[in-house]
Amino acid sequence: MLVKRQGLIVWFHQMKHVKHIKKYGHMVHVSKKLKYAMIYVDQNKLDDTYQSLLKLSFVTKVEPSYKPFIKTDFENKAFDKEEKEYDYKMGI
Repeated sequence: MLVKRQGLIVWFHQMKHVKHIKKYGHMVHVSKKLKYAMIYVDQNKLDDTYQSLLKLSFVTKVEPSYKPFIKTDFENKAFDKEEKEYDYKMGI
């Protein structure tokens, strides 16, 4: 069974705290320059993980990813060759 997961962006003060953040989920990316980490957690444990990360002293802020809620089914409009070929807007 596939578990629905959601990303959390965790902003922190120093890079030495990355080891502690790994315990809360699957770490995907860490930026040394901007000092943030991207972790994935199960959606049913998201609120608990969010609150526990905010309680840590070295975490400045935590942002959830909205990717699971974005519609990814796109409609494809079929073009006719003639319509596409002669669809010019002439500024007359």
